[in-house]
Order: sequence, then C-alpha cells, then structure tokens
Amino acid sequence: MSTPHPRPRHFSMLRDLQLADFFTLANAACGMGSVFYAMYFVADPSLKLFYIAAALAPAAFIFDVLDGRIARWRHQHSALGRELDSLSDIISFGVGPATLAFAAGMRGGWDLAALIYFVCCGVSRLARFNVTAESLAGDSASGKVKYFEGTPIPTSVVLTGVLAWCASHGRIGDALPGGALEIGPAILHPLALLFVLSGSLMISKTLRIPKF
Repeated sequence: MSTPHPRPRHFSMLRDLQLADFFTLANAACGMGSVFYAMYFVADPSLKLFYIAAALAPAAFIFDVLDGRIARWRHQHSALGRELDSLSDIISFGVGPATLAFAAGMRGGWDLAALIYFVCCGVSRLARFNVTAESLAGDSASGKVKYFEGTPIPTSVVLTGVLAWCASHGRIGDALPGGALEIGPAILHPLALLFVLSGSLMISKTLRIPKF
C-alpha cells in the first residue's frame, strides 16, 4: 500500500495573510521604493527622483493607517499582522527617511551617527511597542491600549516633508539649512539633529501618546 504524498504548501504563507496584511506589505513596498529612489538620486541628482522618494513616505503612511482600520473592521488581529506591521514601519519610517537624508547631503561622520541613532531608536520603539501593547491592554477593562509610550515611528514622515521642502527650495547638498560644522574629526549638518530629536522622542518613557 503506497503512502499518500502530502499536498504541496508552496503558497501556505499567502493563505495565512489577511486582507489588512496586504496593505501592510504595500507599506513596506513604498518604503523600499523610497530607499531605491533615494539611491537613484545619489547616482543621478534629478529632483524628480528625490520627490518620488519623498512622496512614497506619505503613501506608506496611508497604507499604514488603512491596514489598522481594515483589521479592526474585519476583526482580524494576529501576531503575524503585528510583526509585519513593525517590520514594514522600520523600512518606511526608519530606513527610508534616513536614506533620503543621506541623499539630501547629510553624509558627514556625525550625520551618519545621527541617522544610525535615529534608525536604532525606531527599532527599539517598535520592539517595545510589541511587548508593552499587550501588558497595557491587559490593564484596561476594555482590553484596548489607551496610550503608547513615546512618539509612533510613522511621525518621521514629517522629516521626509522637511527634506522635500528643502529640495523644493534648492536647500540640499551643500546648501542644507544650518550649513555644516566641523566638529573634531567629522562633519555635522545641524539639520541632522532633527533626526536625533525624533529618535529620542520615540524611545521616551515619559511621553505618553493617546491611542484613538
């Protein structure tokens, strides 16, 4: 008697995805698109490429908002969806803005330290969110989180807007607002301090953001 062959599971991952998860993946796709177009701009300094990279950040933000609303509408919340959301957010609202800042001219040693700090804060913020969301929800009678600690990482879309404004006024490259400072062995563009501020607000434990 022959042993039956198991059914192929090539697309099992796709079957596990909910409708909201596809919007989450669209968020990640926009984030990676922004990274690629920022890299294109470094190779070919056409403002059109820079604007496309910048515009993909608010597009990612829209998908990020929609995936949460769709999940609540369909009552489809899962650990997989939460992890997908965090991984997508770090691409779109962490790596994406940092890459665009580099493309805009923040390439000094202190600039790189600021941008790396910003991304690491974003990663830490998302990891803490995944851990504390459940405990905060457990303290609520409704089972819903009332607030989160630190600013959400999608707020970095504001930084992308600032960079787009700079580009539209010819203030990128050597013309970045604030100029460049030589501090010790490396260069700092003061505009990079906005990324330090954004990252620090993300990991703040005293700043509480209401969840609507």
